[in-house]
Amino acid sequence: MSRRPTRRRSGRRRTRKSQGGPGAAAVVLAGAAGVSLFVSLVNWLVQHWWVLFLLAVVAAAAAGGWLYQRAQRAKWEQVRAQGLRYALGQLDALHHQQFEQAVRDLMHRDGCTDAVRVGGRGDLGADVKATDPFGRRWVIQCKHRRAGLAGSVVGTPDLQVLNGTARPVHRADVVVMVTNGRISHPGRDFAKQQRLYLVDRQMLGVWASGSRPLWELLRAVPPPRRSTHSPGDRGRAVRRWPVRFRASSDGCAVGRNVHR
Repeated sequence: MSRRPTRRRSGRRRTRKSQGGPGAAAVVLAGAAGVSLFVSLVNWLVQHWWVLFLLAVVAAAAAGGWLYQRAQRAKWEQVRAQGLRYALGQLDALHHQQFEQAVRDLMHRDGCTDAVRVGGRGDLGADVKATDPFGRRWVIQCKHRRAGLAGSVVGTPDLQVLNGTARPVHRADVVVMVTNGRISHPGRDFAKQQRLYLVDRQMLGVWASGSRPLWELLRAVPPPRRSTHSPGDRGRAVRRWPVRFRASSDGCAVGRNVHR
């Protein structure tokens, strides 16, 4: 009757344990060496504290240089934006999304620092939204025509969509339709009735190729929400006088402030 190999199994287990022993010891030794090195480094830095001070000065100088370069880039970007110009031919050649971005850039040039393009699915009639330096909220719908005046006309249905969402949904003070093409006569009549502002091809050419802000080109825009005449008046709400609109020869909403 043969004996059971119990001793051999235990031998194998002892062999495995003995093989794992040096590895665990090496890990312990490495950890101890790391702790010792860290303690030595801390003691050296305590004795040579000026090294930490020097590193802090270098880091502060590097951060200051980065912030200065960033401010310079922002300054030059602002200068470039203020000199932005477009010719009608350039605008005609754009994709409709690029056209919306161009309108956004023009609003930014005019001083609307928060101007943003929101065109696309689910935009609810707003391709560009911005707040001008006087606190007025602008909602702009863009209609690009590759053929310019020969393209399809912007009609009443397009303006009805814009009118239905600009004020109730987007809380707009100024609602604008911008196109490099034509606007139909019924559409112009509807714009007058609903106090919508029209930027047709002719006005777009003046706006895009010049440096005057859009609110100086449009007639009878709503009065400012805040005054910017002096630092003390900045942020102060200005009384919004009702505006009486009348028809104009170019089809845009025009009017005058009515003081009571």
